Amino acid sequence: MHRLPLLSFALVAIFCSTSLAQNTKKKKKSQALPENVTVTRNLTYHSPNNTPLHLDLYLPDQKPANPMPVVVWVHGGGWKNGSKDRTPAPFLAQHGFAVASINYRLTDAGQWPDQINDCYAAIRWLRDHAEEYHLDPDHIGAWGSSAGGHLVALMGTRPYPGKESTSSRLQAICDWFGPSELLTMPPNNVGDGRTEDDVANSNGALLLGQTVYKVPDLAKDASALHHVSLEKQAAKPHPDQTARLPNVVVFLIDDMGVKDTSVPFLTDENGKPKRYPLNDHYRTPGMERLAKRGIRFNQFYAMSVCSPTR
Repeated sequence: MHRLPLLSFALVAIFCSTSLAQNTKKKKKSQALPENVTVTRNLTYHSPNNTPLHLDLYLPDQKPANPMPVVVWVHGGGWKNGSKDRTPAPFLAQHGFAVASINYRLTDAGQWPDQINDCYAAIRWLRDHAEEYHLDPDHIGAWGSSAGGHLVALMGTRPYPGKESTSSRLQAICDWFGPSELLTMPPNNVGDGRTEDDVANSNGALLLGQTVYKVPDLAKDASALHHVSLEKQAAKPHPDQTARLPNVVVFLIDDMGVKDTSVPFLTDENGKPKRYPLNDHYRTPGMERLAKRGIRFNQFYAMSVCSPTR
């Protein structure tokens, strides 16, 4: 049985669309299932305002002896597009995992914090139905890209603010190029050719329901960077379980540039701050802020992704 001791990687996916002649759109083919994997589609996990939200559950054909750890896929699309139907995660069901690909409210149906609340609800549903589907409720991780990565990072760092009869905390996250700080994203700020109208209609503004820089507290609540601390990184599968640190929190390079980073944010084998060659090539103000708060990472993977604004 494979587990999720560490998920820390960053890739860029480039999707291309094609069209048929005479401007008729080509119908998307259904995503092929990996061999020896079955899927149960459109399981209702939450019905906010009487609108059902669904997830697809991918499982190995042959039930393993032990309950399966779960990976939850959260799709991207700028919080306004995208669907659970396209996910790279089902192959994990060939390796002993259960995979849940979820939909959540997009910005035409709700504003922050609706999106993250839907993600919390999906985790609760999986724990509540763990016995039915042979899932391990104590080993649930989440993986998402772009807007989905943004939500996944918050699922790992921002505890649900209310009371829960079933915990929504995670044991691992994998953030593929999701923005960690809305306030510093160029599309949310006037300048470099962007007007007030532009930023008022950015994806971030659609998410928050207001121009991002005008609601800094709300923007910080929707930014994982502001939720990272040594205390808040505790994962609690059950309310009575002793708090413990999660397996990993992933942040990508945010503001690429050939500039020096003066604050070392990596550690040696003894946990002490240490400079690495990466410090001389990447400027990472978000990581510097975490370092100044006493947070250290013992592994780090850097890759330039689709935008220097993450």
